[in-house]
Amino acid sequence: MSSGHVTVDAVEERCVLVGVISSDITEITAKEYLDELQFLAETAGALAEKKFLQKLPMANPRTYVGTGKLEEIKTYVQDNNIELVIFDDELSPSQLRNIERELACKVLDRTILILDIFASRARTSHARTQVELAQLQYMLPRLTRMWTHLERQKGGIGLRGPGESQIETDRRIIQTRIALMKERLKEIDKQMAVQRSNRGQLVRVALVGYTNVGKSTLMNVLSKSDVFAENKLFATLDTTVRKVVIENLPFLLTDTVGFIRKLPHQLIESFKSTLDEVREADLLVHVLDISHPTFEDQYEVVNETLNELDKTEKPVILVFNKIDQYKVAVEGDQLTTEERNVELEELKRTWMAKLNNTKCVFISARDKDNIEELKKVVYDEVHRIFKVRYPYNNFLY
Repeated sequence: MSSGHVTVDAVEERCVLVGVISSDITEITAKEYLDELQFLAETAGALAEKKFLQKLPMANPRTYVGTGKLEEIKTYVQDNNIELVIFDDELSPSQLRNIERELACKVLDRTILILDIFASRARTSHARTQVELAQLQYMLPRLTRMWTHLERQKGGIGLRGPGESQIETDRRIIQTRIALMKERLKEIDKQMAVQRSNRGQLVRVALVGYTNVGKSTLMNVLSKSDVFAENKLFATLDTTVRKVVIENLPFLLTDTVGFIRKLPHQLIESFKSTLDEVREADLLVHVLDISHPTFEDQYEVVNETLNELDKTEKPVILVFNKIDQYKVAVEGDQLTTEERNVELEELKRTWMAKLNNTKCVFISARDKDNIEELKKVVYDEVHRIFKVRYPYNNFLY
């Protein structure tokens, strides 16, 4: 039985992944989604053994995939003693109930998997409160699944009522807890708003980008601090703010939570105060992982999410990170294909350098390649913002 709180064990759970190629996405895109779901599963501590994809006009409203495909998944699960099946979209309570009944094993969807990773990585009371609120909101409409054992007792005098009252009791407990979490977050949001207002006249720069593109590593390089960074999804949940000085110009640099495709709406709402750091930033540094095969899609996902958060136009610096891992295919001897690294000057002549006519820099945060150019670009932009905002302080910088 799965619920809003999923425990990640130290021992890897063996799982299979399931996705749908619907009318609005291509097969290539659907496979990329499943690759990302595999990375999410590995981050949570699961070992993905097989992927199932089915082409449908839309996900089956009853069982997500068709009856035949579900039977195929069931056979594989039973034959290989699979403990967990993860679906690449948020499942409705009825879909979850129907699939669990058919497969007779633990079933998760993309939303609860992401929430579980967030829960395991939340360090501060603020992040833990945000994650718990999102988990409770996810769990509430799915409560009836937890009491299916009472269905067999229907008709027994005096037995049906306690089952129903137990569900109602649990629902009230969760609703009370949700109200408490919301109040707690309101207080935290007020405190954080005061903290932001107390930061004085400094220009605010926010690092934004897809999860696992290297924002925290870049934060460490620029601020000479020690923010937790790891090659896993959502290594950083808590917003970190550091004062940075380039030449003689101080500004505030914020590391924010990474974005991802199909980010659960519960999380967007719960992490409102974290995302306020993005809204109130004067300058966005959008970090991209140039070595990732779908970095262009990731770029679009982040832009769409940013547009939902904040309609105001902000200056943006594009930072193409991980150039040390970026390779292009070239024809070798005897019609073989080889890969080679790309020189920095060559990168500056590519279409990426002109993306949306935005200032861009190519770097490797890990190897500290071309960091000086990035500092120069950031300095120029912060200095320009400062001069506009505080014209009478120009003599200071």
